Amino acid sequence: MLLRPLTLLLLSTALMLGACTTSKGEYPSLARRPAERLTATFDAPPAPAIVILPAPPASVTGQLGGLVSAAQAADTKFRAHEPRARSTVSAAGSAKMGSESWGTATIAVAQLEAARAEAMLALADLDTLYNDTRVRGEDPGQIGVARDTVTGLISRQDQVLGELRSRLGS
Repeated sequence: MLLRPLTLLLLSTALMLGACTTSKGEYPSLARRPAERLTATFDAPPAPAIVILPAPPASVTGQLGGLVSAAQAADTKFRAHEPRARSTVSAAGSAKMGSESWGTATIAVAQLEAARAEAMLALADLDTLYNDTRVRGEDPGQIGVARDTVTGLISRQDQVLGELRSRLGS
């Protein structure tokens, strides 16, 4: 009795597998069809035209020296106050917030921040000139150089202020 279901199972499996085989000619080819071939050619896009921007007017470039000088004067003031600020912050050491030595150090750091603010005003004016020049379609190259100079000064000031603030705990 057990033999009969097993025989039926084997027979049905053989019939199913036999139905899966057909002649070779009926399978589709795996070769590329004509629609799958690329036959078009593409031209490279033309090279972009080199556009030389006009220089900004002399009224704009004439302001650059004064703005850079103002930032350098602010940096000179910053550097003059820096040794005192460093010494008062060192003297404050781990003084508690609100103590007299902490307050003295905070005032010294505030003097540095005031000098940095003067340089930031020059940078803001340079940014305005730069943006206005770009909007008018003029070459902002000279203004960019002046901005980079002032940004370098302010970057150094930011490093000093960050160091002093972290030591002061504020």
